[in-house]
Amino acid sequence: MSTLYHELTNFTEWLLGLVASLLDWTKLGFLSDFGDWLQTEPVVTLVATLLVAVIFLITAMMFGLCFIWEERKFLGRFMDRRGTQVGMLGFFQNFADGIKVVLKEHIVPKDSDHALFEMAIFAYLASTFMLFGCIPFSDNFAVFPNVNLAVLLGIAIFSFGPFAILVGGWASNNKFTLIGGMRAAAQLIALEIPLLLCVVSVVVLTGDLSFVGIVSWQEHNIWLIVPLFIGAVTFFVASVGESERIPFDLPEAEAELVEGWATEYGDVRWGLQMASDYFRAYILCGLFTMLFLGGWAGPDFIWAEAWYLAKTFIVFFFFIWVRAATVRIRTDQILKLGWRRLLPLAVLNLFVAIALKLAGVF
Repeated sequence: MSTLYHELTNFTEWLLGLVASLLDWTKLGFLSDFGDWLQTEPVVTLVATLLVAVIFLITAMMFGLCFIWEERKFLGRFMDRRGTQVGMLGFFQNFADGIKVVLKEHIVPKDSDHALFEMAIFAYLASTFMLFGCIPFSDNFAVFPNVNLAVLLGIAIFSFGPFAILVGGWASNNKFTLIGGMRAAAQLIALEIPLLLCVVSVVVLTGDLSFVGIVSWQEHNIWLIVPLFIGAVTFFVASVGESERIPFDLPEAEAELVEGWATEYGDVRWGLQMASDYFRAYILCGLFTMLFLGGWAGPDFIWAEAWYLAKTFIVFFFFIWVRAATVRIRTDQILKLGWRRLLPLAVLNLFVAIALKLAGVF
C-alpha cells in the first residue's frame, strides 16, 4: 500500500540531498558537515513526520469544513430556505466564521485549573486527528501504513474524546460545564458498548481487524449492511450519539447548559472544538462506510478514493436528516435507548454474525 508517509519520506530524502549538494558546492567544511548531518536517518524521519503532520492537519480541517458546508446547505433545504450564500455556494462562510473566531480574545476562568483547562481541549483535538491516520482512503493510499489492528486502534483512540470532555468540564470550575462533562461520560458508556459489539460482529464475520481486509472481504462477498442490517442500524444510531449530534447533544445542550462542557472556551479553542466535532462525525461516517458499505469498493471507472468519499458524505447526509427531523431527548431516554434497545440489538447482531460464520454462508 502506498502511504502519504512513505511518499513524503522519499521526497524529504531527495530534498535534503539537494540541500546537502548545494552546501558541498560552497566548499566550506562546516557547511558540508551540516549537509551530511541533514541526510542522516533521524533528521529525514523528523522532517518527513512534520510534513505529514502539517498536511494531515490541513486535510482534516478541510474535511471538517466540507461537512459544515454540507450540513448548512441541506439544513437550509430541510427548513425551506437557501442556507449560507457567501461565495462558492456558501463555502466561504466557513472562512468568514474562522476569521471571526481567531480574532476573539482568549479568556481563562479565574478559579479554573489552568493546566487541565488548556490540556483538555488539545487532548480532545489530538484524539480526533489521530483517527484520521487509521482509516485508509483505498487499498492503494493511506496516511500511514496499513495496521493489522487498525479497527481496534481506531476505537481505542476514539474513546479518549469523552474523557477529555469530562476533564475540560471539571477544570472549568463551572457547574454547567461539569454537568455537560458528566452527561458526556454517561452517554459514552451507554452508546459505546453497542457500537463496539457491532464492530465485533463485523470482525467475527470477516475474520480481519484491518480495514483493508474488511473491505477486501466485502468486495469478494457482499456488503455487510445486508447480512448485518441490524448491526448497521445500531451502529448508525450509536454513531450519531457518539458524535454528540442532535438528538443526542446533551453534553452541549445550549438551551439549558449555555454551551455545556465548552461554555468557558472561547476564541480559536472553541472554533477548533466545533471543527473537531464535525471531524469526529466524518470519522464515524467513514467507519460506517468501511464496515458496512464496502469502503472504496465500486465500479473501476471512478477512483476508489472517490467512491469512499462519496459514500462517506452520503452517510453524513443521513446524520443531517436525523438532526432536521428530531428534537433533543432527555438524558434518561438516552440511557434507556443505549442499555434497553441498542445493547440487545447489538448482541442479537453478534449472534447473527456467529451463526453465519459457523454455517459457512460466506
